[in-house]
Amino acid sequence: MIRRLYRVATVAVIAVVVMLWAFTLRPQVLGGPATFVAVRGTSMVPTYQHGDLVVVESIGSYEVGQVVAYRVPAGEVGAGHVVIHRIVGGDATHGFAMKGDHNTAPDPWMPKQADMVGIASFRLANAGRLVSLVQQPVIMGGLASAIVVTVLIAQPPRQRRKRPGATRPSGVLTTEMVDP
Repeated sequence: MIRRLYRVATVAVIAVVVMLWAFTLRPQVLGGPATFVAVRGTSMVPTYQHGDLVVVESIGSYEVGQVVAYRVPAGEVGAGHVVIHRIVGGDATHGFAMKGDHNTAPDPWMPKQADMVGIASFRLANAGRLVSLVQQPVIMGGLASAIVVTVLIAQPPRQRRKRPGATRPSGVLTTEMVDP
């Protein structure tokens, strides 16, 4: 009885955690509101350090002073890369002026509303290092190989099918003499 209650409670907790994740931290790629950005470099020191993982959530409009992630506009050097900096001027129509907290000059790009990924919600210190490490091709290949090997090893052995007309030895060794 207690074991069954424990199982039901475990399933309930897992269901609640999955639902919370689905509504709050599900990536935009999966239709959710969040994007995860690994901070690289020192342009946002002291707000964010190299290796931090910042959870970014999409919102309808952006204002001066907010820390946001944006994609470098198409046609620009670095197009498509995600940058996390602070809005220091501009607007959604003509483009926002962006600048890292540690930088002395604004960014060369002027992203518009469509280029915005979202506003920084919270950070996980040093978690971006792990994400960056896992994204390395050699590490991803190793993880994929480990998964394949684990799946192959974890399979139960297959039962051999008996061929029609074949006899199975009884385990007793016999010798038969055949006369020519």
